[in-house]
This record gives sequence, structure tokens and C-alpha cells, in this order.
Amino acid sequence: MNQQGVRWTAEQVLALAPDDASRRAGSRLGAAGPWSGGGSDGSGAVWGLCKGSGSKPYRTAVDTTGPAYTCSCPSRKFPCKHALGLLLLWAADGEPVRGSQVPDWAEQWLAGRRARAAGGGDGRTGDGGPPAASADPRAARRRAEQRAARITAGAEELEQRLADLLRGGLAAADRAGYGLWEETAARMVDAQAPGLAGRVRELGAIPGSGPGWPVRLLEECALTHLLDRAWLNVERLPEPLAATVRTRVGLTAPADGPAVRDHWSVLAQYDTSDGKLTTRRVWLHGRGTGRAALLLSFGAAGRAPGLALPAGVVIDAEVRPFAGAGQLRAELGEQFSVPVPVPDTEPPAGGTVARALAAYGTALRDDPWLDSWPATLTGVIPVPSQDGCWQLADADGGSALPVATAALGRPGLWRLAALSGGRPVTVFGECGHRGFTPLTAWSADTSETVPLT
Repeated sequence: MNQQGVRWTAEQVLALAPDDASRRAGSRLGAAGPWSGGGSDGSGAVWGLCKGSGSKPYRTAVDTTGPAYTCSCPSRKFPCKHALGLLLLWAADGEPVRGSQVPDWAEQWLAGRRARAAGGGDGRTGDGGPPAASADPRAARRRAEQRAARITAGAEELEQRLADLLRGGLAAADRAGYGLWEETAARMVDAQAPGLAGRVRELGAIPGSGPGWPVRLLEECALTHLLDRAWLNVERLPEPLAATVRTRVGLTAPADGPAVRDHWSVLAQYDTSDGKLTTRRVWLHGRGTGRAALLLSFGAAGRAPGLALPAGVVIDAEVRPFAGAGQLRAELGEQFSVPVPVPDTEPPAGGTVARALAAYGTALRDDPWLDSWPATLTGVIPVPSQDGCWQLADADGGSALPVATAALGRPGLWRLAALSGGRPVTVFGECGHRGFTPLTAWSADTSETVPLT
């Protein structure tokens, strides 16, 4: 057992897998056969030796307080299949991980992690010195001014591109092909405005994307134009909105808001990928404060993001919010406990479909480029429609929200339908202009957290 006396479930372990192949391979290693010399302790550490194809077994250790992983195998995936298999064995209280004597190789790795944590390793150099960014404030300010000038030039070029598009007519946009959009996006990357580059790529994917695409293209062009104009006049905006604009064009800023300590329930975790970068979104709900927080982590070149917090666990920790109007993004700070699975986690306070839409509308006032807003719907029923889509309808028939197109092909939608069985359920997800993306659900019969991702 860990120090809270609770183990992770197999489903929570498999949610850490970077891909389906790792999930399948890890499941095969979740049996006692290949493992020896294993154990676990009350601090959240798990270790073991896994027999591989070579003469020496792979040394695998996991710190569940991160979680963090180390393995002597050559895999570039995190966690690798051996770490997943070890955690599955630990979740099942397998015999090979019941030892308590930490071997030297595992103790060295764990001690290094503890030393980095005690020395404030986050945001510091490898030798534990002060943050590198503090070397020369004048040079940093000069670099920031140069980058701002490049972004301004990129925004002005993008404004000209949008004007040319509208002058030629939206109906002809699909004949130009995607190459021109990609060229424009590359120019925004050169201008060090990755946020603008992302919006341009989204514009390029709209022409020919289905019925009504000219309307969608016009809407997205208007939002891109609004962001351009906001950047070009950022000095005249109120600071919270100015911070949001800087974030939207791609400027990074530290999480410098006041730290909030709470017991945070992990409501959902899911990954999205654009082929070059994997983005992991983790939604938290403060059990004491009632606050919502969004943690983002990233992985490049096929590597899974480092942060992993499966839905259904609770962690006593501080989170520090980022600046910006209506921003929910935060950074995980000091952790005062390991993530603990809590089978009977209560869902956040929710409401009707109308209330969720009103909350999203209010958030748009602070951030017009917001794609979605977290919402908990209570007493809703998943209902299929005649066109093959789905809706989440209030049980009293008052209103309904369409399920977002991106969620229609996921197995979680069928899991939600099975959980409901035609009866009202509570659903947490993201409510936005594309519809509602269900991420987690609770039935009226049990308070068990059911992930839908």
C-alpha cells in the first residue's frame, strides 16, 4: 500500500500509456512471470527487475507521487511497457512487488528525485542554481522587444492575407489549395507567433470540409482578424485582456498567480496531437475551493507528455494560475501527498444545459478566442439523433447540447450511453461553439468516476 493505504486501479495505470501499443505491451507484462526483485514502500515508490531478451533484466522503478519513471530498457516512450507492467502488478498487489527493501539502483534514482524536489528543481538549471532567465534583465528586455516587433510584422502580413482572401471571395478559397495556407503559417512561425500560425493552419483545413464551410471560414477569419487587431493595439488594452492576447499569439509567461492549495480531484485527462506535438490536458476540481484548473503538458517527436494524473485520483497540492482574463490554466506546484485513487469521488456542482451555455458565454466576454469552457451537466440523457449525431438533453426536456463532432467516433460515447441506459446521468466535459465534449460521467446508482477518454 502507499502512504494513504490506497492503490491505483488497472484502468488508471493504463491511462498513463503513451499509445495503444504501449498499453497492450504493458498489459502483457502485468503478470508475475517476468518479474523479480520487486517491492514498494509507503512513500509511493515501486521497483522491480523484468526479464527481457538479454542476459540482464531491465531495472524499472516508478515514483507514483509524480508520477515519474526510470527503466534501463532502450525504449524512448514514457512510461515504457515495463513501467506500465510494474504498475499493473502493483495495482493488483502482486507477489513480486511486496518487498520493502529498496535496492541500491532504485534508491539512487529516488534520492536524486527527492534532492531535486528539496532544492526547488522546477525552473532551475541542472546544478540547482538560480533560473537561467535571470542572467541579464536588459538583454532579456531587448530580446522581448525584438520578438514583439517580429510578431507585429507577422500580424500585419496576416491582415493583408485575410484582406486578399475576402476581396477574392470565400467561395473560391477551396481552389487555392492548402499550400498557400501552410506557407502563411510558416511565415507566422518565422515571426515567432506560433499562436497565429496555429490559427492559420485551422483556417486552411476549413475549405471543402463539408456543407456550410464558407460560413465557418468567415467566422474563423473574423476571430483571427480580431486577434491581429488586438495584438497591434495591445498596449491600449486592459492588462488582463492584454495578457490573454499575448498568450493567444504564442508568447509564454510564467505562472505567477497566487498559489492555491486544495485537495484536487482529477476529473479528466486526455491527449491531442497535431503530428508534431502531443498536448495533454488535465482538468482539476478543488474539493474545498470549488475552483477549476487546467494543467497542460507537452511531448514532441512521439514522446508522451511528462505529466500524468489519471481521472479519479485526488492530490493534496498547490496550483499556481497563469495570468490572463478568465484563464483557468495553472501549473502544478508543491505536492503534499501522492495521487490517491478515491472510488467515491463526488462530481463538481453542476447544472442544466442552459447554465453551461451561459457560463461559456460569460467566459467569451473575457477571452473571445476561447474554444470551450469546463461544465458539469446534471440530470442529462445521451440521445441519438436521426442524422447520426448525439445530444445531451436535460431530463425535463428543457434544452439539449449537441455532442462535438470530434467525440462522436470515440468509444467513450458508447460507454456514456451504456452508463445512462436511458436514465439521467452527470457528465463533466468541455462546452464550446463546436458542441459538448463529454470527458467523465457519474451515474445515479454509484459515485464511481467513469472516464470517457
